[in-house]
Amino acid sequence: MSKKVLLLYGGFSAEREVSLSSKDDIAAALESKNYTVIQHDLTDIWQFLEVLKTEKPDVVYNGLYGNWGEDGEIQGLLDLLQIPYTHSGLKASALGMDKYLTKLLAAAAGVKVAAGEKKTAAEYFQNGTTVPYPYVIKPLCDGSSVGVFIIHDASEAQKVSYDNPDMPVLIEQYIAGQELTVMCLDGHSYVVTELKTDCNFYDYTAKYTTGQTRHILPAEIPEEIARVCKENTETVYKTLGCRSVARCDFRYNPQDGAVLLEINTNPGMTALSLVPEQAKYIGLSYADLCDKLVKSASCRKR
Repeated sequence: MSKKVLLLYGGFSAEREVSLSSKDDIAAALESKNYTVIQHDLTDIWQFLEVLKTEKPDVVYNGLYGNWGEDGEIQGLLDLLQIPYTHSGLKASALGMDKYLTKLLAAAAGVKVAAGEKKTAAEYFQNGTTVPYPYVIKPLCDGSSVGVFIIHDASEAQKVSYDNPDMPVLIEQYIAGQELTVMCLDGHSYVVTELKTDCNFYDYTAKYTTGQTRHILPAEIPEEIARVCKENTETVYKTLGCRSVARCDFRYNPQDGAVLLEINTNPGMTALSLVPEQAKYIGLSYADLCDKLVKSASCRKR
């Protein structure tokens, strides 16, 4: 009898569309590995609980991105229900989603991070920041580069806009240079990808629009920098207590070296996504990767 996997997708975050764009590929991959796949769009939590009660899945494949999906919320629910799920657990997910806490923990572990500070959007609009130009401002707990602004001067600072004045934001030193990313699978990193885009930076459009970004694999960087990026990715992964697969993003230039930007504990799985590409580079097909994630699924035991 085949294992039953509930593929959870959609959700309530700003990254809902990213989740929708990857669900069919994930489902097809799992079905090719002989899993019975039930797809569920998370729009109502009570309906989700009813589906879990009716279907009794062996595993939940967490195909959610952003808030409520990869920040510890759904992980905590599934821990309480004792249903195994893919990707990191509650604590690692919550820590990884908070970019400021990630930076503090990474720096304490010896990983280089950009100088910065945390404020609410209202505090930023009222008092500005002590971080000198150029700087980056972004939501503390969002992904896919949603709501990211690069600020070079006071006129650009006036263009920053957020709907929620109470939303926490991270303001940090802008690091010029090459955009790099590294997958960590079961605690090990293998290769660095460089991302080259014609966009202002590797933003939402660059990430999810075909032809906007070139992936250079392996990255054209000094061997020592590649080693540092891979080792630092493994360090952050282990420091946060991640499991399964995660991905760290860096900026590199000769003056600053490799600087950690953030970790993604539930990396994208679209056709353009970086983790499947790095997995393929080390000989792991898309279907094999999805299979591996399901086989490593777990939950916190009572």
